[in-house]
Amino acid sequence: MTTAATVPPEVDPAEEFLDRQTPGRRVHALLRRYPALSPALVLVLSVVFFGILNDRFLAPANLSLVVQQVAVVGALAAGQTLIILTAGIDLSVGAVMVLSSMVSAQTATANGVPAAVALLLGLLVGLGAGLVNGLLVTKVKLPPFIVTLGTLNIFVALTLLYSKGATVRGREMPALLTWTGTTFSVGGVRVTVGVLLMLALYAVLAYVLSQTSWGRHVYAVGDDKDAARLAGIAVSRVLLSVYVTAGAVFAVAGWILIGRINAASPNAGADANLDSITAVVIGGTSLFGGRGAIWGSLLGALIVGVFRNGLSLAGFDVLYQTLTVGVLVIVAVSVDQWIRRGRG
Repeated sequence: MTTAATVPPEVDPAEEFLDRQTPGRRVHALLRRYPALSPALVLVLSVVFFGILNDRFLAPANLSLVVQQVAVVGALAAGQTLIILTAGIDLSVGAVMVLSSMVSAQTATANGVPAAVALLLGLLVGLGAGLVNGLLVTKVKLPPFIVTLGTLNIFVALTLLYSKGATVRGREMPALLTWTGTTFSVGGVRVTVGVLLMLALYAVLAYVLSQTSWGRHVYAVGDDKDAARLAGIAVSRVLLSVYVTAGAVFAVAGWILIGRINAASPNAGADANLDSITAVVIGGTSLFGGRGAIWGSLLGALIVGVFRNGLSLAGFDVLYQTLTVGVLVIVAVSVDQWIRRGRG
């Protein structure tokens, strides 16, 4: 008795062709799945490049300077990331930070309020500022860009009116307010408490965004508000909570700022608004919302800090530093557009 030979199933050449992945498609899929991968690679390459260009770059003292300079912008970028993930933007971040720091400093020195209470008042100011922005976006239905452009000017004016343009020196404040500027050594690198506080912010926000339903709702709202609403997500409530949470983060950044400059100045953080957006964009978070990783923003802040420091050590004019950061932003947005188009 003979058995029939097993005939292999016919393979459709078209399906076989479609299953093939070009190198470009593989890179595209990888970057889409891990948004922080490209800024991590850029950071490593830039550190290696500037380390070769100037042997002073990798010196512990210089690395300490880079990390400390990044602390304030990095903290602001953490809050900015939450807002950009919802397809919004906040131009008032620096103004909120400075207003919070001035309230804490002034109440602790001029009014004799205990330091812990003064910090709490600064936190409440940040929460209030975030609440104002959030209500204007969710209830009045104004575009985030216009809302925060307006509140930027309002908060700057309130800061100057409240402080009368005067700077509060670190020596006049209680030790708790300047505590974030305290330094200690880690492997030869001097690190401040403010840097650790910034890292703690990132750790908390990373956990909340990845492990809680609120975090999933933030991504869903940023990806498609209408689809999120049909899925039963209270879009307005999520957006309002994002702006309030970000306001609290900006207030913490104000505390870090006091320790960084050992003072509370109404003129501090002039470029903080754009620097925070720059860090978020370079860090791989999409300006169109719904895609990005919180740690990418920290990498973006570090990239900007490394480039500014490395070019400075190499003797380049500050204008070239600004030019380089601008190029990085354009490249980052171009990569984001390529990823969103879904082509490899």
